[in-house]
Amino acid sequence: MKVLTFAATNTIQSINKTLVKYAATHLEGADIDFVDINDYDLPIYSFDLEEKLGVPDAAHAFLARIAQAGAILVSFAEHNGNYTVAFKNLFDWMSRVDRNIYQNKPIVMLATSPGAGGGQHVLKLAENSAPHFGGQVKGTLSIPSFYDNFDAEAGKLVNAELVDALESVLSTLKEPVDV
Repeated sequence: MKVLTFAATNTIQSINKTLVKYAATHLEGADIDFVDINDYDLPIYSFDLEEKLGVPDAAHAFLARIAQAGAILVSFAEHNGNYTVAFKNLFDWMSRVDRNIYQNKPIVMLATSPGAGGGQHVLKLAENSAPHFGGQVKGTLSIPSFYDNFDAEAGKLVNAELVDALESVLSTLKEPVDV
């Protein structure tokens, strides 16, 4: 199965990019398609801009990547309890092409942060909204206190309970999809 993986942030050294890349290594046999949303340059969405210029090719291109995938693995960075502006902007542009952004794909959603909250607010927001945009959320996982639970030098989670939780949530991508 082809799995589209990305971090919903434009921060170059994002811990959510680190997390999603690490998580993807646990998807044995999967064809991993890692996407950096920085490669999808878009102006800030406005209705006026859309009327003037139409929907930029980058929004169509990201939707095409979703279409080619059998599943989605995403890690959300949290800015003030919400999506990053970069992801929200991409999402808004894609929704102008097709409200069914996630195209009925199974999704595993992750989040992490340096603090104990682990991005739980944005994760809950993403989980609750995904079904309205064609997403089948199979599972979510928040990794709190990233720097305490992830060994950057070894490139892996060091908290055994979190490793087990990650493997459990990722296993849901192998379950049948509701159509």
